[in-house]
Order: sequence, then C-alpha cells, then structure tokens
Amino acid sequence: MRQARYLLWGLTLAIALGVSAPVSASTFVRVGLDYLVAENGMIVVGEVSSTRSYWNEPGTLILTDVQISVSEILKGRLREHEISVTLPGGTVGDESVAVIGGAELLPGKSYVLFLQKGDLPGASGVYVVRDHSQGIFEIQMSKDGPRAISQATRMELAADAFGNAEAPGGAPGMPFQAMRQSIRDLVERGAGHQEVKR
Repeated sequence: MRQARYLLWGLTLAIALGVSAPVSASTFVRVGLDYLVAENGMIVVGEVSSTRSYWNEPGTLILTDVQISVSEILKGRLREHEISVTLPGGTVGDESVAVIGGAELLPGKSYVLFLQKGDLPGASGVYVVRDHSQGIFEIQMSKDGPRAISQATRMELAADAFGNAEAPGGAPGMPFQAMRQSIRDLVERGAGHQEVKR
C-alpha cells in the first residue's frame, strides 16, 4: 500500500520563498492578480508536457520537475519554448509527499503560471510557484470559451486587507482572454512582455 506523507510545508516554504506568511500552516492570505503580476518575474501560458519526481539530495523531500511547453510569455523572457518548474511533493515508488495548499500541475493540461526563481530544500535557483496554489490558474473550456480558474478556489483563504477571501475570479474563474489582457495591462505599467510566436 502506498504510504502518503501529508506535510504542512506551507509556513516553511512561504518563509523560504519570501511570500506572504500564511495565517496557519494550511491557510494562506488571499492575494490578487495585481500582487501576482508585481511579485513574480515570469508569467507564462503553457501546457504540461512531462513530470519527474525524485528525492532531493539530502533525502528529506520529494521534488517534482514539471516541463512546460510555453505558448505565450506574459512577463519575463525565455530563450526556449520550454520551461522547467520545480514543485515540492510528488510520488517516488510507494512513497508520496503532498504539500497542503501546494500547486498541482498535470500532464496534458494548460495553465497560466506565475513563477519566480527560488530555492527549495535540495534545489537552488529553480523556477518555483512561490504563491503555491494561488500562482496557478487552470485553463478550462466552457460554453463561452476558455476560462482561467485559480487552484486556490479549492482551499480556504484568509481575507486580504480589503476583506476579500475569494481567489481572483472565484469558483467560476474569469474569461481567459480578459485575464490575459489584465496581466498585459499590469505588466505594461512596469516591465514589458514578449510573446512566443508559433
């Protein structure tokens, strides 16, 4: 039988990655789209092409490297059409590590990803999702076209300074094209962006 380890890594990872400290180990303060754009150096739209889980060098944590086929860069620059993102948690053999409130990226699915270079236990200078589930929006088709839905809608968030405790877009998410334009507008107030042409 597979042995699962459910780790309350939220506080430790939040401190290590410099994100807003959670209220408890499994409840995070809600952040808005403007915060996500301002605080992350790379924002991409892409599809997960593969994943690989492994134990870190000290043997203390399972990490998962996720390969993303990038269709568009909304903030930052890449030399290639691929980017590797490292997530804490995963499965190796019969052992699994799950991070409460962590991001989840599945092969064949498309996402908007808010990324930053950072360090994880046993992995330095890698792209991470510093805002955990709040930094990942799944792109799902609806009758009105594609929508971007925050993975943070699956968890309880603590209210921000304005009293808002709902992830951007809420449970139904937001129209993908509208979110994309909002990100572009926010980025253009600061740094530029570059599209990947296919």
